Amino acid sequence: MQTFVRRLPSSWQWALYSSRSSRTSPQCLVSCSGRRAASAAAAVAKSPVVEYEPPTYPTYQLTEKDVQRLNFQRNIGVSAHIDSGKTTLTERVLFYTGRIREIHEVRGRDAVGAKMDSMELEREKGITIQSAATFCDWEATSPVTNQKQKYAINIIDTPGHVDFTIEVERALRVLDGAILVLCAVSGVQSQTTTVDRQMRRYNVPRISFINKMDRPGANPWRVINQIRSKLKIAAAAVQVPIGVEDELKGVVDLVRWKAIYNEGEKGINVVESDDIPESVLELAKAKRTELLEQLAEVDDEMGELLIMDETPTTAQLVAAIRRATVGLKFSPVFLGSAIKNTAVQPMLDGVCAYLANPAEGTVTAHDTTQPASAPPVPLVPASDAPLVGLAFKLEEGRFGQLTYMRVYQGTLKKGGIIYNARTGKKVKVPRLVRMHSNEMEDIESIGPGEICAIFGVECSSGDTFTDGSTSFSMTSMFVPEPVISLAIKPEGKETPNFSRALNRFQKEDPTFRVHLDKESKETIISGMGELHLEIYVERMRREYNVACSTGKPRVAFRETIMQRAEFNYTHKKQTGGAGQFARVIGYIEPMEYNEDLGRDVDFVNIVMGGNVPTNFIPAVEKGFYEALEKGSLSGNPITGCCFVLKDGAFHAVDSSELAFRNATIGAFREAYKNTKPVILEPIMTVEVVAPSEFQSAVIGGLNQRRGTIIDSEVRDEEFVCIAEVALNDMFGYSSQLRGATQGKGEFSMEYKNHMPVLPNVQKELEEAYRKTMPQAKK
Repeated sequence: MQTFVRRLPSSWQWALYSSRSSRTSPQCLVSCSGRRAASAAAAVAKSPVVEYEPPTYPTYQLTEKDVQRLNFQRNIGVSAHIDSGKTTLTERVLFYTGRIREIHEVRGRDAVGAKMDSMELEREKGITIQSAATFCDWEATSPVTNQKQKYAINIIDTPGHVDFTIEVERALRVLDGAILVLCAVSGVQSQTTTVDRQMRRYNVPRISFINKMDRPGANPWRVINQIRSKLKIAAAAVQVPIGVEDELKGVVDLVRWKAIYNEGEKGINVVESDDIPESVLELAKAKRTELLEQLAEVDDEMGELLIMDETPTTAQLVAAIRRATVGLKFSPVFLGSAIKNTAVQPMLDGVCAYLANPAEGTVTAHDTTQPASAPPVPLVPASDAPLVGLAFKLEEGRFGQLTYMRVYQGTLKKGGIIYNARTGKKVKVPRLVRMHSNEMEDIESIGPGEICAIFGVECSSGDTFTDGSTSFSMTSMFVPEPVISLAIKPEGKETPNFSRALNRFQKEDPTFRVHLDKESKETIISGMGELHLEIYVERMRREYNVACSTGKPRVAFRETIMQRAEFNYTHKKQTGGAGQFARVIGYIEPMEYNEDLGRDVDFVNIVMGGNVPTNFIPAVEKGFYEALEKGSLSGNPITGCCFVLKDGAFHAVDSSELAFRNATIGAFREAYKNTKPVILEPIMTVEVVAPSEFQSAVIGGLNQRRGTIIDSEVRDEEFVCIAEVALNDMFGYSSQLRGATQGKGEFSMEYKNHMPVLPNVQKELEEAYRKTMPQAKK
């Protein structure tokens, strides 16, 4: 069933918006199935239609100074699957740009560790947990003129593990470009697909870097084919490797037609030659032709040149690659090996040549004084325009809350007054810094298109800040729902640090949730996976000196309804003095996820004639959302439900907000039994990589866990299997997989959706919930 099929014309929406007296939304006259009540339609037809004229906004032009600065500015993220070499690559970038003096490896074997992995836990485990920001200057060689030009680059190194996906989400929300790192052996993996989806969500152009070209079994051409087939984006190599695996010596630049080698200590010297080695000459010619063909498919100008049988000049080729990349139609593919210090500098040149500058992206904001249906307002990265900035990440630092901010318009100055668009509060900027991992550099002001951090400003992740002269607010990032929960309690006596730590982690990470279970009185933490929660429990021990014990992981089950059910419920309670009286009439029905509302539950009020006074409507809505918190089958939240209030009754003395709230809860519970409710469980997309000889053991293990095999691929010595498995059946899988593959298998999981559980599982869950209920409620 499609929800909210028919939308109101914008003029109607504006008329309703300006004249409504209750808290109902513009969609309130449309029921969840797209039907409008006849009485409501008649009322709208009779009411005068107010023409909505959008306000005009002053336009700001970029000055020559702005254009000059923005042209040589890049904001990029480094994203990939786990262990593809993101942090290792970033370490080389910082070394070659002169930001660090020595290269250190990720796992911290030399007791130092990579610069961008500043947390002790990151260095121990060899994984990135928090995204880290830095900045550097790079003298890039122009592919057209071969002249060197200085670029300022802001870099955010992001985690690869799916449990920390919010770190990637919020980084990509504020970036203008990205480097998608792929392993030359493994190619496109499960988290690569997730990162690709996130880049598309925020329209972030990307260049691809095939890393680990020194590994046995490296095959960049297979990886490029996977980018085209699995990620559905045109891609072609702009380089060809000179030698492969342990013979890797350098690359051939197909655009400038030069051989590039890294020499000197740690590959610091880049040596270019016009002599292409004989061994790769034929391959280079074939791959250059392939590059032109791929570009011709996505770029009209290049297509015309190929049709006319003309050979494009270097300037035309560079312009076509840049146009197609910034237009999100193409991804140029660079090759190299970060660990062997090979071909990192040419990739940096590619970042400067092909990725967008801050002025090229389309950035919009919403005017909070206008209705939700009003068109978005474009922002211009002009330094003399009113300030608009987005706080995209919070961190508790040594000097208080550190707020990472991307300035989209205007100039942010130290000591200046800024306004939080969500709360309306004004704050002074006491300290303004640029971040270099866990180090910082104080600055006086920062211009549009830049990323900075401010201290001492209380806000939430995703808040917009302005200078008070505008009422603009930017959209926040997408936050996925948690899929796993743990009961947590401190060992020994509870200290204030326990709640302090939980509050801080909740504020920093929107995917980490904490609540108190009303029945068991346990503190429940929820997150994106077992590792996610394990890291926070460990951080509580290290950073707050609070050792905690955890209960068995619990799956985030949900409940939903399968059919429509009517309700006509009267709530009466007579005690001494004024009693309680409220009556609600309407129905509840299934609802799919609505893109406009951003949720799959909604309250619709179509009461006409004042049978339920408008001042009690908010109480009815509150009662509905309260009833959703706990389903009667398993005690889990209810999703996919729309509550439509059609009619009711009230008493002049006995009716109150409490009475209507209780009436709504009672009506919902009564109708819920007639909707054929079901329990939903989270389904995970599981990717298993193991040596080929263990293929049957791995597939058998997934089948035992009721997994559905979606795809499998055998390559060289190993095979990859992708399956969909219920999270409830995945506990303990890591030890089973190690046992079945002699410790050589590895797997990754990502949340896909919620699906109904099997009837026998539903029965077990209902019985288990019934046992926990008090005797009076059974």
